[in-house]
Amino acid sequence: MDGVQLETLMLEGAGLRLTLPGGMQGYFNYCWLRDNCPTSFDAETRERSFDIFHLQTPPVPADAWIEEQSLVIDWQGEDHVSRHRLDFLAAYAMGRRRPDPAALPRRPWYSDHYPALTRVSHPRLKDSPEERRRWMEALLVEGVAIVTDMPDTDAALTETALLIGQIRPTFFGPYFDVRTHIKPTNLAYTAKALEMHTDVPTEDAAPGVQYLHCRANSVQGGMNLFADGTAAANDLRRADPEAFRLLVETDVPYYKEHDGCDMRARQRVIELDEHAEVSGVTISQHMADIFDMPQRDLDAFYPAFVRFGRMLQDSRYVMRFSLRAGECITFDNHRVVHGREAYSATSGERYLRGTYTDRGELRSAWRAMTTEGRFK
Repeated sequence: MDGVQLETLMLEGAGLRLTLPGGMQGYFNYCWLRDNCPTSFDAETRERSFDIFHLQTPPVPADAWIEEQSLVIDWQGEDHVSRHRLDFLAAYAMGRRRPDPAALPRRPWYSDHYPALTRVSHPRLKDSPEERRRWMEALLVEGVAIVTDMPDTDAALTETALLIGQIRPTFFGPYFDVRTHIKPTNLAYTAKALEMHTDVPTEDAAPGVQYLHCRANSVQGGMNLFADGTAAANDLRRADPEAFRLLVETDVPYYKEHDGCDMRARQRVIELDEHAEVSGVTISQHMADIFDMPQRDLDAFYPAFVRFGRMLQDSRYVMRFSLRAGECITFDNHRVVHGREAYSATSGERYLRGTYTDRGELRSAWRAMTTEGRFK
């Protein structure tokens, strides 16, 4: 059938060419056209029910034509006809990725951001879709928001996290309690200062969204320290492109070793998205393993690593505040670095309860709330 002209179609060996709305020429592979027939998807589950692996021979049209703004294909050797809307085909003609409504532009922030932090009410979050939308948008765009009016219960943290996704356990368990422990297994469980870091880099895939519910805070000291890692990384990219490249390309070892626990993983300090834009950072001095890279490579890596670490401690970036009882700070653990100042453990009570969900579920919740999706 090569070279056969059917109105605005040209059938070729592995695919066809046709004229799309607006006069654009498009080429479509036969396997893709058969695999993505509208009938290939189950109406109830919305999952693909057609299995192209079961075809004995590659799909080839017996006939094809344009009818009512649709491409119609009668498949050779099958009792099956596919009907593709031309506007659907146009969306895939250039090989661009399907637009993602959750890929909102990130807005950087600096040390003066605390008064402008998005604040949402826990009671309203449960009852108001608009309040949940405001909260999720802040997490996607700025990476941080505070939930106020939190009840002093374990259930309140669970209720809040489940509005976005399922609780994501780590080797600490599904929840963790940040207060002084008699036998601490983490610096967070002491009254010592905690350096700027992201959580759990020792896991292959660190959890994406963190929740810290302040249940009590009457101690002297212990100021919360938060910074936008993407803002600092973007500034490093402009100031020192070679240092930025090294932090993007070098695998850094992390560990967590204690009785019955020996977690290890490697992470990149600066993470890039599909558009080569900074999507986050991973850094933790108290969980950094001994760097086992070639010593000559460390001649260039250490200056870049130290420069970026100092940037994350610089007053230009660090937002300082005290989380109050009844507040829950929620933030992107792959973007926002956090720490705290030392405090006096005998001066009062300080107790934060924490948990995680994943970034993928945050994006999923946003898409489901803001768009109709492909099957509606």
